[in-house]
Amino acid sequence: MNQSPEPGFDALGGPLPGFLFVDHVAIAVPRGNLDRQVAAYQSLGFEVVHCEDVAGKDRVREVLLRIGDSPSLIQLIEPLDDQSTVQRAIDRNGGKGGLHHLGFRVTDVHAAFRHLRERGFRLLDESPRPGSRGTTVFFVHPKSPADSPLDVLIEVVQE
Repeated sequence: MNQSPEPGFDALGGPLPGFLFVDHVAIAVPRGNLDRQVAAYQSLGFEVVHCEDVAGKDRVREVLLRIGDSPSLIQLIEPLDDQSTVQRAIDRNGGKGGLHHLGFRVTDVHAAFRHLRERGFRLLDESPRPGSRGTTVFFVHPKSPADSPLDVLIEVVQE
């Protein structure tokens, strides 16, 4: 059987900028529901590995959960107030929580930022910035690239 090669990672005009794995899947949780959501994931065998109130631009309470030895996490994010971007996403979703964004780990967040900006991605941050748990992050708008949108908010993370 003649198989064609799998598509390469150079579809964006060059090699991916050090993407390693899915760092986390972020799920927005309406205010007052975080403890119940944490308990539900713990009943599935997930372990809480980090909790933090994130001020500034994000304005969320986050809980990170891990299953087994995987480096990938579930991030539950609850808005701290009405000005939180997560609260606005919940409002747009009729008051329901759900998938908020996907976080991808990279080896060099600054190189990834330059790479995506040079390829026309709409970046929501002016430059990489401090994230939770001592990370450096930036966000990619779900409507970019313009010719073939990702349709999900992406967070690029360097630990």
